[in-house]
Amino acid sequence: MALCACRRRSHLLKLPIILHNGVYFVQCHVLAVKLTKIISLFNQAGGVAKSTTTQNLGYHLSIRRHRVLLIDIDPQASLTTFMGLEAADLSKTIYDALVSESDEPIPIHQDLDGMDLAPANILLANAEQELIFAESREFRLKEVLAPELDNYDFILIDCPPSLGILSQISLVASTHVLVPIQCQFKALKGTDSLLKTLARVQRKLNRSLKIAGFFPTMYSAANSLDQRTLESINEQLYALTENLQREDLNPVEETEGTLQLLNICDRITRKFCAMPS
Repeated sequence: MALCACRRRSHLLKLPIILHNGVYFVQCHVLAVKLTKIISLFNQAGGVAKSTTTQNLGYHLSIRRHRVLLIDIDPQASLTTFMGLEAADLSKTIYDALVSESDEPIPIHQDLDGMDLAPANILLANAEQELIFAESREFRLKEVLAPELDNYDFILIDCPPSLGILSQISLVASTHVLVPIQCQFKALKGTDSLLKTLARVQRKLNRSLKIAGFFPTMYSAANSLDQRTLESINEQLYALTENLQREDLNPVEETEGTLQLLNICDRITRKFCAMPS
């Protein structure tokens, strides 16, 4: 029996060639292709719990034995700090991979509470200017992530609080976007620009990008304005989501904070794990 080979990502699948009445037939085995889910946590507003959610969502995925890579693409480096690294002391960060002209690999710190991390520091702020004239700049993060896709089930990207190039390249590289949003009227109004950015990326750069959900944070049940804003989020935004619905994403109340966030991240994790690849 002769052998031929075909390649499914990094896995080699050997297919026997069977001789029958002088004719060769290839015996094919259909395998389910499991693709890495790349999820950007994105909002142009700061202080909405993007970094906190990224860390906790990654943790819940890792304890379910998923291979998780966290990407800090915010020059403020909050996620890097939360993961126990001193950003100012790092010799290599995601910045080096993004601006490299020699395909420098992403510097990855392994096994930090069961997760891997590509860290950031303040130098990443320079990338906004350095990538302006870069060829195919919108695809820069997608290109540097490509060699790592076989190594992880989930890649979570902590985006900066802006609509600039760092956020744009994150959305282009992603399969899904999860939007933490404050239960405040001003934050709700700000979603107009956010949705236009998402629509532009989906239309021109990443047609497969899906809005996983909107994640209400900093909610006070005793505040009538917060209640009305939450109602507006439920009415106006959940119709745009493809994966997470209102029952999956109860608002994180200010009085209950951490425990409620952990519970919600646990529910989000179960939902993400059930998504088709």
